[in-house]
Amino acid sequence: MKQNTEKNIGFGIKAPEKECGDRNCPFHGKISVRGRIFEGVVTSDKMRASPTVEWGRSKFVAKYERYKKARTKVKVHNPPCINAKKGDKVKIIECRPISKTKSFIIVEKAG
Repeated sequence: MKQNTEKNIGFGIKAPEKECGDRNCPFHGKISVRGRIFEGVVTSDKMRASPTVEWGRSKFVAKYERYKKARTKVKVHNPPCINAKKGDKVKIIECRPISKTKSFIIVEKAG
């Protein structure tokens, strides 16, 4: 008898079809998500479970009364059930710190 171990994390995000045994997966593990939500692109997936996600933004410079382009890069946790690769558009959500540099988890591939 197989139990449904998926949990609803909220935010209108559905759990992936693939199952995983990762304890840091928001759908199949024990970690909960909260806080900020961002969409970005995976720029590096050289580390097995810690890809880098980047997104652009506009930053106002008061001295020149103009906006400049800026970008944000963060390390995120990549659960095996999602398995995002370089170039994928992803949605990430904040969680408790998983390691020294990781405080976000990929929850879905956006495109």
